Amino acid sequence: MIGSKQSLDDLLKATSRSFYLTLRVLPARVRPQIGLAYLLARTTDTIADTEILPLDQRLAALQALRERILGLNSTPLNFGEFAKQQGSAAEQLLLGKVEDSLSALQSFSAADQQLIRNVLTTITSGQELDLRRFAQASSQQIVVLETDIELDDYTYRVAGCVGEFWTKICRAHLFPHARLDEKQFITEGIRFGKGLQLVNILRDLPEDLKKGRCYLPMDRLKPAGLLPQTLLSTGDQVQFLPLYHRYLDRAESHLLAGWNYTNTVPFSQFRVRLACAWPILIGARTIEKLRAADVNQLQQRVKVSRSEVRGMMACSVLTYPFPFLWRKLLPPRENAVPPGGSSDSQS
Repeated sequence: MIGSKQSLDDLLKATSRSFYLTLRVLPARVRPQIGLAYLLARTTDTIADTEILPLDQRLAALQALRERILGLNSTPLNFGEFAKQQGSAAEQLLLGKVEDSLSALQSFSAADQQLIRNVLTTITSGQELDLRRFAQASSQQIVVLETDIELDDYTYRVAGCVGEFWTKICRAHLFPHARLDEKQFITEGIRFGKGLQLVNILRDLPEDLKKGRCYLPMDRLKPAGLLPQTLLSTGDQVQFLPLYHRYLDRAESHLLAGWNYTNTVPFSQFRVRLACAWPILIGARTIEKLRAADVNQLQQRVKVSRSEVRGMMACSVLTYPFPFLWRKLLPPRENAVPPGGSSDSQS
């Protein structure tokens, strides 16, 4: 059963190499809750992404899973049809073990269960919104977000809420009595999550456009004289890159807020700080690479190499005892928007 610590750990290792590294460094008191929330979110994401199956079937499956997570229904779930469509053995296993994942939820305190349910409700609302929004999207018919407000709402639903959940779980179990500005701490945790998601959106822009999805909103494209159909054409590069860089600025501003958040966590919470620092450093390096790319280079998926990731992780561990050096792991870029502000739009 996945309810056992070892089985849960094995499934996490199989389904996420990158997040598993972050999860492994977390203190044991919060690792199971965050790990299970990740597994259930990954399950909903796999369902939403099974594009070979009809939209109505995916939406019905998401609703059924959400009802089980919320305890509104006890009917066993069978996602065998979804599992058959997966090219990854890990995702097949994830869907096959959904009942075990749901059973594991019952092992936590009522307060922890509620936090997990809250974050998954928000995540699935974002996934369902995305499915409906892009229902008719294709490479010949690109669907575009209308406003920056829609983009901000989406990044909150699928990632900002995770920062909020992470903050509340860690606060409750690891440093409940630490003196800090609670409102600012949660706000920066949300921006941390939004920043990581915005980096993903900007990196994945070419792939999303091929699927008929454009997350850069029309109220920003139109004033720049841009159309989603020709967004990455060399002919539009002069108009496109300044707009693209403003979104990179915004993502960087969110990550700087995440870095403030990381350094607000009590210094004694070495493991939590590392678990926060690694995705921020990888995200910041990704932004550097995206900022240096032209439209042709953006067509090739920009990635941070494994050797770079290992180097960042090692450097963070070695510099941790020296706060001055540690804080310099993420030096703000010249003219960067400070963490308290945002670039070009609301946060």
